[in-house]
Amino acid sequence: MIQVDEIKSLAATYQADTVTIRRHLHQYPELSFQEVETGRYIKSQLEQLGIPHQHGIADNGLVALIEGQDPSSKVIALRADFDALPIAETNEVPYKSKNEGIMHACGHDVHTASLLGAARILNELRPRFSGTIKLLFQPAEEKLPGGASIMIKEGALENPAPVSILGQHVHPPLEVGTIGIKGGQFMASADELFMTVRGRGGHGALPQDCIDPIVITAHIITALQQIVSRRANPSTPTVLTFGKINSHGGANNIIPNEVKLLGTFRTMDENWRFEAHRAMKQIAENMATAMGGSCDLEVLVGYPNLYNDEHLARKTRQFAEEYLGPENVIELPIRMTAEDFSYYSQKMPACFYRLGTGNQAEGITSPVHTSTFDVDEKCLEIGSGLMAWLAIRELATKN
Repeated sequence: MIQVDEIKSLAATYQADTVTIRRHLHQYPELSFQEVETGRYIKSQLEQLGIPHQHGIADNGLVALIEGQDPSSKVIALRADFDALPIAETNEVPYKSKNEGIMHACGHDVHTASLLGAARILNELRPRFSGTIKLLFQPAEEKLPGGASIMIKEGALENPAPVSILGQHVHPPLEVGTIGIKGGQFMASADELFMTVRGRGGHGALPQDCIDPIVITAHIITALQQIVSRRANPSTPTVLTFGKINSHGGANNIIPNEVKLLGTFRTMDENWRFEAHRAMKQIAENMATAMGGSCDLEVLVGYPNLYNDEHLARKTRQFAEEYLGPENVIELPIRMTAEDFSYYSQKMPACFYRLGTGNQAEGITSPVHTSTFDVDEKCLEIGSGLMAWLAIRELATKN
């Protein structure tokens, strides 16, 4: 039987190589659906390891297989994403992004390097375990419709079909050496809102001759908040936020013809989610009509809520405690952020956990999606080793 110390030793042995992979990915980030060179780089790493794989799923994604003894006895999947964000990096580090205005500010370089590190460990140990581990290297997590949904449509979960899937995500609030996990509802759905409010513009000193879309917009924003405060079940976390408002043609003394808004709607209940969409449209359109204007609200349906299978989450916690110690496995609260890993959780038992990457003593505390985000690279040794251990333990478990 493969022991924890063996996995830890291999993760430590390969740590320098895993760091090299992460730094290469960090230096050459690519945006969602544009990760051509990143996909080729991952392919080259798999070729060096001699791991059979398929490249070109969802354009730039890859699926690889590590087969142990009796490959069909049980199949599980491990997933990492590898797209970056349109953020200009301000860190002054040797591996700073060389692609102007693009940065791995959400840690997807860490995710992919960790999975490649885990792949190296698992490939070395495959004569000693039974079953198959399917590796999903996924593009485009950051942009709708999400690479996960396309990977699924293009057969990434077929031939062979895994019975469960695990994924990890960096988490700066957790110190390196720890992970966070939560069974059940974990992350919210996320829909994008595009609203246009129309009126009749004119001189700001003569509002009686106009239909002011800014005043209408203010009333709509206020009225829509009752979706959260008066219509949502108090036990169902719900968030409605408008992050951008832009009037076209207005000025200090000019009432514009229209106002455009961008927003997000998030919740933990799929039935309530679509009921809320209908209610928001009704409120917005009726409010605008009552005030003499008109309103179009488009809801772009995004990622569903992410549900961690309770049984799989309990096992993952147990296995993580074996690897890290119980004191280093933290119970997390629900999060209103979203992840397209949720598409996998709709297809099979799934568990998505958070990898500690922070180090307060060294000042590594910047949140994800910021220009100063970075990680304590010790997390790569932990991330690769833990993922390998979880895969080994899950394959050996009967249920």
